[in-house]
Amino acid sequence: MNIIFYIIRKEFKQIFRNKGMLPIIFILPVLQLVVLSNAATYEIKNIQFGYVDADNSSISRGLVEQFEASSYFNVSETFSSEKEASRAMQEGTVDVYLNIPVYFERDLQKDKTNAISVFVDAIDGAAAGVINVYITQIIQKYNKNIATDLIQISDTVQKPSSIDSIPLFWYNQTLNYKTFMVPGILVLLVTMITLFLSGMNIVREKEIGTLEQINVTPIKKHHFIIGKLFPFWVLGMGLLTIGLLLSKVIFNTPMLGNLGLLYAYTSVYILVILGMGLFISNFTDTQQQAMFISWFFVVIFILMSGLFTPIESMPKWAQILTEFNPVKYFVEIIRMVLLKGSNFNDVFPLAIKTLAYALVMNGLAVWSYKKTL
Repeated sequence: MNIIFYIIRKEFKQIFRNKGMLPIIFILPVLQLVVLSNAATYEIKNIQFGYVDADNSSISRGLVEQFEASSYFNVSETFSSEKEASRAMQEGTVDVYLNIPVYFERDLQKDKTNAISVFVDAIDGAAAGVINVYITQIIQKYNKNIATDLIQISDTVQKPSSIDSIPLFWYNQTLNYKTFMVPGILVLLVTMITLFLSGMNIVREKEIGTLEQINVTPIKKHHFIIGKLFPFWVLGMGLLTIGLLLSKVIFNTPMLGNLGLLYAYTSVYILVILGMGLFISNFTDTQQQAMFISWFFVVIFILMSGLFTPIESMPKWAQILTEFNPVKYFVEIIRMVLLKGSNFNDVFPLAIKTLAYALVMNGLAVWSYKKTL
């Protein structure tokens, strides 16, 4: 036990002696959490909006005014023809334009129904889908407001009926995207920092030649590995603590569940990441190689974790691959605990999978590490 303690103390001294590593540990996570949480948003604003009003009636002007009042659209241009509007979209000056046909108000009063055309720049399919939702909501709301004005006296015998829906939003009542994104980005930071540092640590010993000196000592393999990885386990838990504090202070992220449960799971999850870092370092000779390979796996894990894209929207084969993604489990659990207040029984199935992953990865890392006496 004393041997492990001395190795751990040596590692902490080495970490804090490295001036280049300190910003990575303490400054970079703070900046990333603050910047990414504000930048990674599903909201689409400042949509450049144009329109062709061939009717120029009170109802058509009222519809355009609804878009002008919206915080999502910038009504920048009015066009005299659809051809002119189409050219503007091709040039990129407008993202969407509305084509209101001639006799729009007259036909609406006569037939009680009419149609307008909406053209959306769909190069970014996801953004186009969101824009379409915004437009549909505005048109439906305006249609409901003018419906009573279009009822003739003869129509009052049978009053129109409608169904109103009253949505109730659970777990994120204000629909604030930061409430959803901040916990996931916190997972990203804990994963990246612990994986990169643990992966480069042993490789650095190879580069400066001290690993060979350690290998000829009577230190056991498990003494060396525990002493090497434990400091980064502590740093990972510290990053989680700092991230939770910043999430609460800056973003007011709800923390409904038991934080002790979250810390218990994180302690197991970090073992997975440390095992991966050690496994990578066993097959690399330079810190650049370790960084490149670690980054390769991190990108795949993040994109397939459900952090930015719902797993349910992925192809079936991709959903199967996500079962082997430890980041996915952490993203799900941190959101469950913080936002839903989930208990031990809720997270137990995912925690068991993570524990199995930790045993496999650390077993491979220990097996692949060669210590020559």
